[in-house]
Amino acid sequence: MIGADPGSRRAFILANTRLQSPPHTPELSLHLADEITPIWRMTEEALEEIGLPPPFWAFAWAGGQALARYILDAPQTVAGLRVIDFASGSGIVGVAAARAGAHSVLAADIDGFCGAALALNAEANGVTVDFTDRDLLDLPPPDVDVLLAGDICYEKPLAARVMAWLEAGARRGARVLVGDPGRSYFPREGLVRLAEYQVPTTRELEDMEVKRTAVWTFPPG
Repeated sequence: MIGADPGSRRAFILANTRLQSPPHTPELSLHLADEITPIWRMTEEALEEIGLPPPFWAFAWAGGQALARYILDAPQTVAGLRVIDFASGSGIVGVAAARAGAHSVLAADIDGFCGAALALNAEANGVTVDFTDRDLLDLPPPDVDVLLAGDICYEKPLAARVMAWLEAGARRGARVLVGDPGRSYFPREGLVRLAEYQVPTTRELEDMEVKRTAVWTFPPG
């Protein structure tokens, strides 16, 4: 059984990933699983037995890669600002924001393994990113300048809840940026597309080898 302590989680991640650069953000280095690594193919029963939630943190998903690319190409989006990377996973978006000069970055994910993955990935890129495993959806959107979210619309109930929370954050004055590769439950209506990318991925995780992925925001006002 993998313990809840950061040390055992860190050891597990190091044993099941390798340091590599996502194809769409070659300037970043992340501890990621190879497609052939059995970590993703474990059954739910095996995952439960070893105390490991589904390892979303072990892969750089298309939405996160696109959002990280957008931030790295337009650092003024986050430079000097207070940023939250919601549903952070591997932390690719938060790491990109820190590299782009954000004043502070808080990565949030209810999976504690993401905190261990983030610590390793921030260390590999020479940046500081804080982490919380508190479910921010239970709270009003915090008082920050920028809310970032990648790959959040893969389940219908969660997608609706997250988008409502992000919209509330936008109404409070935060700039909201969402990276999405055309997930079924992503609501394009009422959003503005800022950029579009062709993000290399793998058929073992997605339905095609290159995903057309966009970065979206809420319109002013």
